[in-house]
Amino acid sequence: MDFVETVEALEERYGQAGEASHLKVAPHITPSYRAWIERSRLCILSTVGPDGTDASPRGDDGPVVRELDPATLAIPDWRGNNRMDSLRNIVVDPRVSLMFVIKGSHNVIRVNGEAKITVDETLCESFAHQGHVPRSVIIVKVREVYSQCARALMRARIWDGEDQAQGLPTMGDILREQSQEVFDGARYDREWGARAEKTMW
Repeated sequence: MDFVETVEALEERYGQAGEASHLKVAPHITPSYRAWIERSRLCILSTVGPDGTDASPRGDDGPVVRELDPATLAIPDWRGNNRMDSLRNIVVDPRVSLMFVIKGSHNVIRVNGEAKITVDETLCESFAHQGHVPRSVIIVKVREVYSQCARALMRARIWDGEDQAQGLPTMGDILREQSQEVFDGARYDREWGARAEKTMW
């Protein structure tokens, strides 16, 4: 297999990026990018740490992040599985990337920056939702914001209404497989919806 080993070889293969791909990059949140970020209910948080990389979906029933100022975003850390992969990585390596997705749009807005975790009581309580408060908030210092080429989502036809999940193994199926058939996956699947609804926040 022929691998690309240098940046020069890569650039020779692909050529140079077009004007728009450089022009779209902003060092902070601009009014246009703000409109996109405020509309997004889902972002993917990517981190890096001593054990490798991690990408974690972050979702909310309204804006998934809050802008504190044009160079700072805040992400409440709502209930999950308590693995804390992203949080562990941020503690030892602050580099993060965010990908904001909006249903129906083929464009993705990306933010690169550095993050810290705060348990500031006032800030955490400002995110209170349905009687619940996040245990921490991720603070992201923005280094650059830009839009991603729309072709990936266009190729995937992700918003065309097709049920692309039909026939997939359930999480219970996966857990049963991983446990060599010991885990009661059917029960997990039966109970998951109600359990998630009660522990959403």
